[in-house]
Amino acid sequence: MIENNILKINDMEKKKLEIFPLELLKDESLGKIGTPLRDKYENELKLELLGEMIKQVRKDRNLTQEELGRLVGVQKAQISKLERSTKNARLETIIKVFNALKAKVNFSVELYDGSLEMG
Repeated sequence: MIENNILKINDMEKKKLEIFPLELLKDESLGKIGTPLRDKYENELKLELLGEMIKQVRKDRNLTQEELGRLVGVQKAQISKLERSTKNARLETIIKVFNALKAKVNFSVELYDGSLEMG
C-alpha cells in the first residue's frame, strides 16, 4: 500500500501544473466584464472590501467595535455586521462610520454610455 502511494506521488510530480491568470478564470466562470453575473460579482467584492477597510481603519485607530458604534450612534452589532459586509448598509451609515474614523471615503459614478442628462 505504501508503494502505491509513492507511485501516485511520483506520477503527480511528472505532470506539470498549468497556470491561468485570474482574469481569464473569472471571464470563463462569470463572464466578461459588463455581463450581469460578472458585474454582480465585482460589486459584491467591492462591498466586501469596503467592510474590510472599515475593520482595518478601526483597528489602526485603536477602537473597539463598541467604541466606534458609540461615535456613530449605533450598536456594536451593527459595526460588526458592517465589517463583515456592507452589502445591505445604508450609504449614510457608511459615511458616518468613515467620518467617525477620521477617514475620507470616495465614491465614483461611471456612466455606461458616457453621457449624463439633466431633466
